[in-house]
Amino acid sequence: MDPMLNIAVRAARAAGDIIVRSMDRVDLLNITTKSRNDFVSEVDRQAEYEIANILQRAYPSHAILGEEHGEQGVAGSDYVWVIDPLDGTTNFLHGFHQFAVSIALFHRGKVDRGVIYDPVKQELFTAQRGAGATLNNRRLRVTKQKGLSGALLGTGIPFKDQSYIDPYLGMLKSLLKDAAGIRRAGSAALDLAYVAAGRFDGFWEIGLEKWDMGAGALLVQEAGGIVTDLEGGDRYFETGAIVCANPKLHGPMLELIQPHLTDQLRYRAS
Repeated sequence: MDPMLNIAVRAARAAGDIIVRSMDRVDLLNITTKSRNDFVSEVDRQAEYEIANILQRAYPSHAILGEEHGEQGVAGSDYVWVIDPLDGTTNFLHGFHQFAVSIALFHRGKVDRGVIYDPVKQELFTAQRGAGATLNNRRLRVTKQKGLSGALLGTGIPFKDQSYIDPYLGMLKSLLKDAAGIRRAGSAALDLAYVAAGRFDGFWEIGLEKWDMGAGALLVQEAGGIVTDLEGGDRYFETGAIVCANPKLHGPMLELIQPHLTDQLRYRAS
């Protein structure tokens, strides 16, 4: 395995161990509210600290951007590790076992390597630009679903910023008409990994951060899928809105999503 990817895997597994050890004492954890419907626990912080420690020891000249601790390391570095130590914190706090560790390495602004680790199922998703995507060392490919009829989609409800609720519900209604089903499981990192693995045919969400989708976006691309913002461009890290699917389904999804773009969403995507 590539050395940088190997270090990311080691860091993700170490964070996963911290998370699993805490699963039977959630009621004793110190939990704070960052913003409306956005929670953080001491487990998030401990997991991120462990990841950052491992990465900094291996690559002291790299920068780190973590969800909980912000920017660390060498400012201005060509290499930036972007970390979500526990994507799906609300699920974790409620004993709903759909959460993951997500680590992405950006090189000169582009995602170059990505790791998503589900510590409960012990599923390790990895990707390296130009080298493909894997799940527990098995190569991944997106589905061959040709259209929305019969497609299973993943999504995320924009619960943090509810100014997006009305346009989101319009998108949901349009996509529901033909899809076989739509799932909202609560971890964008795993949703993206599931598109790469062929478990979902497509996925869309509004209001994400770079650490939510860095590794997952690369996984989808390396598994043969298409990843864009709501306008069909490549600014999803800037806009926080993402649409991804296999090449045959991506266009039909966009066609149904775009009529519901408000001025606010168009402004973010312009």
